[in-house]
Parts: sequence; C-alpha cells; structure tokens
Amino acid sequence: MTWTLADKVLSSRLLLGTARYPSLKILEEAIHASGAEVITIAIRRHAANLESSMDFWNIIKKLGRHLLPNTAGCQSAKEAIMIAQMAREIFDTNWIKLEVTSDDYLLQPNPFELIEATKELISQGFEVFPYCTDDLAVCDHLASLGCRVIMPWGAPIGSGKGLNNPFALKTLRQRLPNITLIVDAGIGAPSHAATALELGFDGILLNSAVALAADPVKMAEGFAKAIEGGRLAFEAGLMPSRDFATPSTPLISRPFWQQVNHA
Repeated sequence: MTWTLADKVLSSRLLLGTARYPSLKILEEAIHASGAEVITIAIRRHAANLESSMDFWNIIKKLGRHLLPNTAGCQSAKEAIMIAQMAREIFDTNWIKLEVTSDDYLLQPNPFELIEATKELISQGFEVFPYCTDDLAVCDHLASLGCRVIMPWGAPIGSGKGLNNPFALKTLRQRLPNITLIVDAGIGAPSHAATALELGFDGILLNSAVALAADPVKMAEGFAKAIEGGRLAFEAGLMPSRDFATPSTPLISRPFWQQVNHA
C-alpha cells in the first residue's frame, strides 16, 4: 500500500542510510533487498573526500532512489544551514534531514539550534526533516514552524537499543495525528522497527543495524518484512493487553465429560 512522504508517493516505509557498509557492492545489494526508495547521504562527510568517493556517487546515481541529504556532524544552526544549501545545489532537491547535535557522546539533538535552523531553512523553501528527541514540546514547535515530517529518535544514534520510551512515542503519535512521524536512530533489530510501526509511526530511518550486521543484505530484507508486518498490524488493530488470562475459546458450559454420572 502506498503512502506519501512530503511530496513523494512511496511503497516502502523504510528509509536507509548509506554509511559504514563493508563494501559498495554490499551497499548496493542491501538497498535493493530493503526495497527502500529513499536513501540518506551525509553530505558533510562525503564531500570532505569527494575525489576518492566517485564510485560511491556513481552507485547512488545508478540506484535511482529519492535522495535525502543530511547535515550529520553539525553542531550549530549556522553550520547546518550552510550544509543544507550545499546539498540543494549538489543534489537538486529541497529535501534535507536536519541534524544538529549537542555533543559527540550521545549525539543528542540540540533543540535550540535545531529550531533556529529549521525556521531559517523553511523560509528558504526547504522541506525540513528534523532529527529530534521524543520531547512533545519540541516536536509540536517544529510542526508549528511548518515541518510536515518529524523524525524523533528511538534511542541514541548507533546504540541499537530500540525504543527507549514507547510511552513518549505513543504520545507523539496521538498528539500529532496529521504529521508524518519517522523513528530515526537507535533501531537495532527488526522487532524494534515492527513495534514502532505498530504504534502508528509512518516509517523507519536506519543505517547501522543493517550496515554492521554479519549479513547486511539479509538484514535489510528482514527489516523490510518487519516494517511491512508492523504496519499491517497497526491497520488491522492490535488486541488490547490485559492483566488477566482470557480463554481463546469461551466455555458455554462444563465439558461433556464432567457431566457424566458415574454413580
């Protein structure tokens, strides 16, 4: 079933990063196996070594996917705005995954710099996909600035811890029903991704969980299937959880063998 991400109609709800794969061949195979139609590129990191990365750029062009450049590595609004402008010139897209982190340990989004950069980039015509925490006030403010897509973390980037705060994520889904919500960062297993989709999130963006797997191609396929299953479960409607047992086959009366009179 198709869905809309900003102004693109897509089939896959998996957005895939392109860093840290064992080889370019495995990267290409993993993208195909995942079915992902949107791939992210850290423009700041790749541009620094552009001359030796021509094979990478050629593969990206050959894949024909929608590109979502990102500002990974930026720690100020000013720096992120500059990288976003560079990405628009290089890739001819107004899409930008906006990352502005506050430290090198947790890579936690800096909400003050993030909001400042978001406001400026939207005024310049960018479609901003902000990477943020699961803080409702921050996400609500980003939506009020004009973000149609918001990307809260499940856990710190590359941690593989999954959904640290399902309650906060569930609250975001309930309070921002008209915003496209993508869980970005912290996903370590297909089960994590399925859970996020079961909560009603629209998609998943991940990188390390596939790139660092023993078999990235198989893992990419595993995530694709888990995400599809999670979405189907959400649309079907999950049964409510209970604190007591409920028989799957209700009893009308006692079993016939208990009614036999042995007298």
